[in-house]
Amino acid sequence: MQIIRATKTAEQAGAYYVRIQAMARKHQITLYAEFDEHDTPETKYIVVVDDYLPVATCRLYAIDNERVMLGRIVVLPEYRHQGLGTLVVQEAEKWAEELGYRTSVLESRDNKIHFYETMGYVADYSQKIVGETFTCYKMEKQLK
Repeated sequence: MQIIRATKTAEQAGAYYVRIQAMARKHQITLYAEFDEHDTPETKYIVVVDDYLPVATCRLYAIDNERVMLGRIVVLPEYRHQGLGTLVVQEAEKWAEELGYRTSVLESRDNKIHFYETMGYVADYSQKIVGETFTCYKMEKQLK
């Protein structure tokens, strides 16, 4: 497995591939719902590649000078339960720290909160986000 800090179009296409395969197909999420204003050529992505196949991804972008948003954390179904979700989040956090961010923020699906808690994130149950497909809660973690 190779971890890529995707900054080039071809690498970013790997992130998009994982998201389409794992989210758009499984949950019938349209391209316009899956890809939003935060998916730009300047957006940073982590992509895990198995040989030639992109299998996991995480998107990161600035909220402000102190906080970074992690999102679109996705692992292809056949690669789940191998630690790749943890791997992409940890690599995104590391990159965010290098870029000078102090806090990592994410919006977790309600059934994934425990996963993020094991990595040090704290849920704010007062910040419930009800979407068309998922119910999410804002979570934060202080970076080193």
